[in-house]
Amino acid sequence: MDNSYKIAIIGGTGKVGRHIAARALEKGYQVRMLVRNPEKLTFRDARVEIVEGNAQNLKDIQKLLKDCQIVLNTFGQPLQEKQIYSSVTKNILEVMTDLQINRYIGVTGGSLTINGDKKSVINRVGAKLFEIFYSNMMIDKKKEWHILNDHKLIKWTLIRLPFVVDGKEKGDIKENLTDMPGTKITNRDIATFIINQIENLKYVQKAPFISN
Repeated sequence: MDNSYKIAIIGGTGKVGRHIAARALEKGYQVRMLVRNPEKLTFRDARVEIVEGNAQNLKDIQKLLKDCQIVLNTFGQPLQEKQIYSSVTKNILEVMTDLQINRYIGVTGGSLTINGDKKSVINRVGAKLFEIFYSNMMIDKKKEWHILNDHKLIKWTLIRLPFVVDGKEKGDIKENLTDMPGTKITNRDIATFIINQIENLKYVQKAPFISN
């Protein structure tokens, strides 16, 4: 892919999103971010185009994605709120289809279990605990997975994450398609991995686990 391409970022104000924007700029990409409250934006760069709006609003997603070639979704929300990951992703994919954008990279938790996984005992227990204590979130995350899996024409990648910590980039990122290889990863390492997936199509229509 050409580094002159424009990247749309949903969730750019979160723990990972601000580092994704910075890393994308370093790589020479143009960046446009959807931001609900611009005054709360901690990452500021004159090269980043800001679209004020809500990820649940279809018109805001259309405005964000217009003229973009890549979509990065790191949308997050508090556990106590009604879970809307699946509906946000559904809106994004619909707009991408209308605008003929075919590269999507999103993130989800390592507790998501899909067909083909071979999780260790401890990871299976952890996933089961999430299903018990955060049942609404896990139901919605599984729905999001099925929505993605139904899109055969879009080159999507869904990255499954362990616990995310603030910290310097370690550079040692472990990858696995069937089990979580570690317990945590830094937000900067996630950002690097995501930006690298723009040109690396190894995990198209797959959901890799990553960790440090």
